[in-house]
Amino acid sequence: METLLAANIRMYRKQMSLTREQLAEALGVTAGAIYKWEAKLSVPELGMIVEMADFFDISVDALLGYEMKDNRLAATVQRLKKFHHDKDPAGMAEAEKALKKYPNAFEVVYESAAIYRSFGVESGKKEHALRALELLQASLPLLSQNADPEIGELTIYGSMADVYQMLDDRDKALEILKRHNVGRQNNDRIGIILSENNGSEEAVPFLSESLVIHVTALVHTALGYLNVYLNRNDYAASEDILKWITGTLSGLRRAETPSYLEKINSLAHACLAFAQAKTGQTDKARDTLKTALAIARAFDAAPNYDGNAVRFVEHPEHLSAYDDLGATAMESVERTIESFEDEAFSTMWKAALA
Repeated sequence: METLLAANIRMYRKQMSLTREQLAEALGVTAGAIYKWEAKLSVPELGMIVEMADFFDISVDALLGYEMKDNRLAATVQRLKKFHHDKDPAGMAEAEKALKKYPNAFEVVYESAAIYRSFGVESGKKEHALRALELLQASLPLLSQNADPEIGELTIYGSMADVYQMLDDRDKALEILKRHNVGRQNNDRIGIILSENNGSEEAVPFLSESLVIHVTALVHTALGYLNVYLNRNDYAASEDILKWITGTLSGLRRAETPSYLEKINSLAHACLAFAQAKTGQTDKARDTLKTALAIARAFDAAPNYDGNAVRFVEHPEHLSAYDDLGATAMESVERTIESFEDEAFSTMWKAALA
């Protein structure tokens, strides 16, 4: 336990405008003893610390500079999280202390595992990685105590797979990821391990499914941002996010076979045109609306909801997409334009249709 005793003796002595000799005389010791205490060359006995605290009219804790640590469960967990966040190696020793006091508390076991996992990955020390695995395994039977919706069986097994990868046991990592792949959430990780492990062809179906899943998530995220920006009347930001998503969607188009992403792309172009119109870019808005119309008509002429029509996707099984945008691309674009309730923009759309 480290205290601030030396610094505090000096500080309180100076606050009282005392020299070392004067304080020594008051306490019945030598000036040399005072010097050694302030220089951390020696430590006064307990009785002297009590006498000094009384002389300075402060508590012993204040003189020592010691604040009692809150060792209740919630405070312990927060302390472990801070060690983890700060990447403080002292967190491992703190974790072991916490585990002795709360060996069956899920949060303590899980956060301790997270500390060892992080330092195992960064330092490459096998003993840290093995301790992380031990604690992750121990956290599973305690999972019913967990109240954090971001932590579950899948996250724990995912962390275990990370550690096995760090230990160069890719077969074990793959086994875990494949066995615990609810909703195909691990497809990207499975795919990349297989691609690095002389199984590149076996990786393709996993990577293909992952691409479709994550592109869908990206579209949802971008549309969420768009709603936020439109509600703020921030049309410049709306234009930026839409340029990004239209570029991404266009880059996933197979030249010979338009996919269901073209339906989304037509809607995104219509929204982009609206943002451009609201920022005074009338000519650009007209051109973008024409692009939206062309994409929508091309898709509706040969609608394709097959996931394999997406560029880069190579999947032996049939992947189908669904949406609630409207029966056709044109319908989805028209619904979106109506939702803006902007007469000038609606007029611009009618002119594009003519």
